[in-house]
Amino acid sequence: MLRNGLEPWHLLIVAIVVIVLFGSKKLPDTARALGRSMRILKSEAQAMKDESATATTTPVAPVETSAAAQSQ
Repeated sequence: MLRNGLEPWHLLIVAIVVIVLFGSKKLPDTARALGRSMRILKSEAQAMKDESATATTTPVAPVETSAAAQSQ
């Protein structure tokens, strides 16, 4: 059934359905909002990646114990 994957006429049908459902006036706003959301997601993912990279490469100082704690 799906041997050939998506063909150009499949994409045409999907585009027509989207235009009919959302209307041609809302499509630019929807695309703009989607692009903005993708940029935010990308920047947050990059920030998390940078944060985890610095956490693994930053050496942790050894914990020093006081003389009172050692005597107990």
